[in-house]
Order: sequence, then C-alpha cells, then structure tokens
Amino acid sequence: MSTRGATDLSGIICVDKPAGMTSHDVVAAVRRITGERRVGHAGTLDPMATGVLVVLVGPATRLTPYLTSEEKIYAARITFGSSTDTDDAEGETTSTLPVPAEVSDIHAARAQVEGLVGTIEQTPPAYSAVKLQGKKAYELARAGKEVVIAPRTVRIIEARLDGIIDGPPVSWNITTRVSKGFYIRSLARDLGESLGTAAHLGGLRRLASGKLTTSRARPLESFQAADDISEMFIPSREVLEMETISVSQGIARQVATGSQLPGMLADEDQPGPFAVVAGGKVIGIYARAEEFLKAEAVFPGGIA
Repeated sequence: MSTRGATDLSGIICVDKPAGMTSHDVVAAVRRITGERRVGHAGTLDPMATGVLVVLVGPATRLTPYLTSEEKIYAARITFGSSTDTDDAEGETTSTLPVPAEVSDIHAARAQVEGLVGTIEQTPPAYSAVKLQGKKAYELARAGKEVVIAPRTVRIIEARLDGIIDGPPVSWNITTRVSKGFYIRSLARDLGESLGTAAHLGGLRRLASGKLTTSRARPLESFQAADDISEMFIPSREVLEMETISVSQGIARQVATGSQLPGMLADEDQPGPFAVVAGGKVIGIYARAEEFLKAEAVFPGGIA
C-alpha cells in the first residue's frame, strides 16, 4: 500500500470496533492500511464499547457533519450496586449501595425501561470529550479539577428490556435508540439514582449508526487483509440520510466549481441538505438558499 499522505481513495467503511481500542486507534489503523492521511470517524465509541464505527477515507471525511447527527442504536448492560468515576466498568468505584428488590422484578424493570422514552435533560459524564474552558472534560477530570457540565436536551426514541441478570451484581440488558449526543453511561448513572441505588455501564455495543448496522460492519482485520480496500467501500448514497438530486454531466461540471444551482432541481418543500449525484457518485452537498441551491461541500472526483 502507498505510504503517501494523500491518495486517490475516497469512501466510507463500516468497522466493527473491538473492545480495548479507542476510535482514534481505529482511525490510525485505517491510515496505515490505506496510506491516506485524511481519515476520520462519525461518532466516537468509548474503548470498552464494540460495534458500528463509521470511518471516512480521503475527501469523504467532509461528509462527517452529515453523519454524526444521526440516530444510534445500542445494546447496553446496566450494572447496579456501584457507581464509578467514569460511569462505566473501566472507572474507579466511587460508591456502593444496596440494590432494592424491585430492580430484579421483571415487570417493574420492563415498565421502568419503557418509561424512559421521551425528551430529557441529560448531563454528560465528567469523563467525556465535552469542551469546557477550552479543554476536554476528561482532561480536567484526570487533572483532579471539578467538572461541571450543563445538561443537554436529548431523546430516547425507543427502549426495551432484553433481560435481567440476577447477579450478583444485578444487571439489566437493554436496547435503546437515541438521538445525537446521548450518553448511555449517563443513562446508567441516572437509572441507578432514580431507583435508589448506584449503577454504571457494564457493557456496550453499538448496533446501528444512522442507516449502517452491524450487518454491514466488518472486523478491522478484514480491512487489513484486503487487497483493495476500495472494494469494501459502502456507497455513500446508502449512508447519507438526505434527499438526492441526480444531475446531467453539464450540471455536474457546474457543481465541480461550486456554482449555485437552480432551486427547481430539488423538491421545493425540502430545505436540504441534498446529495447531488452524477454517474452514480455523490459529487456535492447542497442546501437551499432562497431560489437557489448553494454548495456546502463539493467532490469533483465524486464519492462512490
């Protein structure tokens, strides 16, 4: 493989992230595999978590803002009886409390989980990448400084109880579909408090990020073994959750220069953004600007 800082590669892969690696570790591995400096990911997974990590290569990294806002689905294990400084199993125990008997009651637990659905104000964990005073919260926490993070509005779209592990410790296996910016670690912490005990996140697997699910994800080793990683790219049209506009080669040449396009090319009821497609590739992202469509990102070579 080439070791240059830039290649002609441009595309999206779906990695089934293993436990023990950071999202940055995965990005670094893909850089080594491809020889492409421009590699990024859409939506961080903590080191202990596994599952869907969307990785973008080459010019496709400019699609990141359009992918990180999507809904995500998680399978999580909530472990009761103890809290940690990181709100997950990798942290130091900060408290231990008795677990009420009703936590082990399947009917009460199911009602509690199903009742989570809705819009809530959630405080991110102290050990998170939220920016405070120009630094990431976890940097301040590791330095022993007080971390105060303002609550954020997030949504739990679906939630179900998959089972109870009677322990010890007592744990719930749950599946949730949540909005951008949702922290499952915070959910675990808050569930413990609401039930009169302590809790932390005992395990996490991301089942879906937007349109991509674990059925499309591949182990990192499969990309390392590939003769041509571009053959493993997922068509960007299948990943982007936006309306598409198919254009002629004549209009494609206008897109290549970032020119405005006539507003009539897109459904007037849709504000955008729109993925502009030519020759089966995404060549630009456009949004409505009064009677015109204005370029937000342009990909002259196209993204498959």
